[in-house]
Amino acid sequence: MLPTLVLASASPRRRELLTGLGVRFVIRAADLDETPLPGEDPETTVLRLARAKAAAVARPGELVLAADTDVVLDGDILGKPRDPEDARRMLARIAGREHTVLSGVALEEPATGRSTSGMAVSRVRMAAMTPERIEWYVATGEPLDKAGSYAVQGIGALLVEEIFGNYTNVVGLPLPLTWRLFREMGYELLDFR
Repeated sequence: MLPTLVLASASPRRRELLTGLGVRFVIRAADLDETPLPGEDPETTVLRLARAKAAAVARPGELVLAADTDVVLDGDILGKPRDPEDARRMLARIAGREHTVLSGVALEEPATGRSTSGMAVSRVRMAAMTPERIEWYVATGEPLDKAGSYAVQGIGALLVEEIFGNYTNVVGLPLPLTWRLFREMGYELLDFR
């Protein structure tokens, strides 16, 4: 018998990606401080946070899936903007440039004590943006709760010139990596449909 699959995230994008596969799951978002630790590099941060989110909500009889996604430019993590001005600043910084999107993904099964995790990396090249274009996009409201201040699956797709790597990673849950981690744990992701 399969354990109950739990998504340790309130992200509508992650929910939509799993729902698109027909996977059944329950949502129990982890509420953690997502601040990078002093001296911690972005790769370590996303893996640590994905593992911590999975562990925070895990209960016996469940298989917990958690993820953490960050936009990285010049070694700096560009998280969710604090306000519209912060979104404008981030968008001006990534405009016409290439940045990296990192997603840490973790699975935890408390009943067996097993866990696994991995990271996906994609590069995204953004279009050049005038201050007017940035202002227009910020006015849509879309950038205000997105890492890096854009949504590749929304209006922000108009600003993305090219993706090198997996698209679902940029959305926030790299499905090929997730599928592989399920198999490492001895499960088939699509058996949860």
